[in-house]
Amino acid sequence: MILIIDFGSQYNQLIARRVREHHVYCQIEPPDISLETIRAMKPEGIILSGGPASIYEKNSPRVDAGIFTLGIPLLGICYGLQFMVHTLEGDVIAAAKREYGFAELQIVKQEGIFADVEKTTKCWMSHGDTIGKLPKGFKITASTPNTPVAAAEDRKRQFYGLQFHPEVVHTPEGKKILGNFLFAVCRCRENWTMKSFAREAIEEIHSQVGNGKVILGLSGGVDSSVAAVLLHRAIGNQLTCVFVDNGVLRQGEAEKVQDVFRKHFQMKLRFVRARKIFLDRLRGVENPEKKRKIIGRTFIEIFDEEAKKIKGVKYLAQGTLYPDIIESRSTFGGPSAVIKSHHNVGGLPKKMKLKLVEPLKHLFKDEVRLLGKELGLPEEMVWRQPFPGPGLAIRIIGEVTQKRLDILKKADVVFLDEIRAANLYGKLWQSFAVLLPIKSVGIMGDQRTYENILAIRAVTSDDAMTADWARLPHDLLARVSNRIINEVRGVNRVVYDISSKPPSTIEWE
Repeated sequence: MILIIDFGSQYNQLIARRVREHHVYCQIEPPDISLETIRAMKPEGIILSGGPASIYEKNSPRVDAGIFTLGIPLLGICYGLQFMVHTLEGDVIAAAKREYGFAELQIVKQEGIFADVEKTTKCWMSHGDTIGKLPKGFKITASTPNTPVAAAEDRKRQFYGLQFHPEVVHTPEGKKILGNFLFAVCRCRENWTMKSFAREAIEEIHSQVGNGKVILGLSGGVDSSVAAVLLHRAIGNQLTCVFVDNGVLRQGEAEKVQDVFRKHFQMKLRFVRARKIFLDRLRGVENPEKKRKIIGRTFIEIFDEEAKKIKGVKYLAQGTLYPDIIESRSTFGGPSAVIKSHHNVGGLPKKMKLKLVEPLKHLFKDEVRLLGKELGLPEEMVWRQPFPGPGLAIRIIGEVTQKRLDILKKADVVFLDEIRAANLYGKLWQSFAVLLPIKSVGIMGDQRTYENILAIRAVTSDDAMTADWARLPHDLLARVSNRIINEVRGVNRVVYDISSKPPSTIEWE
C-alpha cells in the first residue's frame, strides 16, 4: 500500500485515484499521523501531497520528520517537495515569478521516475514558492523555463520530488511518472481489485460484527445498495435493511427497491410508507436548507423508531465513501478545506448507542460501482446517476405539494426515457428535471394556458467537483420538450439549463 500525507491539496483525492488506477491500494492520512502508526501500516511508499500554504507560514502543515529515517521511498509533490527540501536543510524561496497552469517540462535523463517519459512534455504548475538550494545528495532531474528545479531526486535514499502536479490530466505523462514511482521505486504489485477488496471486506465485517445484528438505511442509491449486498454476502440474515418511502423519490423507485432486495437478493427488508408525514412537514416550506433539514430529521426519527422494533441490534451500517470522510475531516485547520459535512459522517444522533459499520469507507464512487458489478447488482442500479438525499424536494423550487410532485415525476420519466433511448444515460453525470415556481402563457388547442415552466438539466463530470452542461443534440431536446408539454398536464414550457459548475451548482437547490 501507499500512504498519502494530506498537506491540503485540492488534488489529494486525485492522487489517490491515480494510484488506485494502477491497481495499488493507498490511504490518505492527515499530517499529524504518528510515526508509530506509519510503521504499523507498513507502506511500500509515501507521497507528500501539495497544499496552499507556504513552508514559512506559522501554521503550515508538517508531518513528523522521522519519516525521512524510515527507509521508505518518498515522493513529494509541490508543497510536499518544498517540505522535504526544507526539512532536509535545503532552501525554499519565494519565486520571482509565480507559476500557475501549463509549463514546458524539460527532463534531464529518461530514467528513474522519468523512464519512458517524453524528454520534453507539458506539466501543470501551481506554486508561489520554489526551490533555492537542494539538500545534500539531491540533483535536479527536470526544469521549466520559470522553475529551474521542477523535479529533483536523491536516488540513494529514494527521495523524489516534483514541483508540478502529475496527478492532474493537464500533465499528460503524469500517470506514467506515478507508475514509475509505484513499480520501479516502491516495488508495488498490482493486486488492488474489487474481487480482492470484497474478500477482505467480508473478513473484516465478520471480525467486527461477529454474531451481532446490523441495520442499514437503504435508499436505493448506489452506495447503500452496494453496502447492503456486501453485508448480506458477509452476514446473511443478521442484516436488516430499512427502506423509508419519503414520497419524494422518482416514479417507481420504491417498488424497484423491494423487487431487487427482497425478491432477488432475499434480504430482510422493512418497508416503511411515510409519504404523508414527510409531505405534511414540508407543507408551506420554500427554503431549500429547511427542506433538507426537515427531510433529514424526519428520516432519522422514523429510522430510529424502526430500529427499536428489531431486538438485539448492535450495529448501524452506512454507505459512507472515502470522499465523505476526506471532505468532512479537518486537519491544518483544513488542510483540505472542509467542503461539506456529510450526513453519513457528522449527522448521526448523539444519543445513538449503535456501533458503526462502514464497509465502503475506503472506496471512491467509481470503485463502488465496480464492486457492485462484482457482487451481482443489476446494471441499472450499479450505473445509476447520483440522486440527492432530499430527493425531488430540492428539484421543486418552492413549496413541495403532491400535485407538484406528480408533475415533476411524470416529466422526469419522459426526460430519462429519451436520454436512455439516445444511449446517453451512461455518458452523463446527471440528467434530471426541475419544476420552477413560475408560470407562463401558452396556447394549447387554440386556448390560452397559464401553466408551469419546467427546466431540464444534463451535465458531464468526472467527480462532481466541476461539471459542464451537456451539449445534447437539438433534435433530442425538441423531442423531450414536445413529449413533456403533450404528456404532462400542467406544463406548457420547457427550458434547458446551460450553466456550468462553477459558478452554478449541479442541483438547483
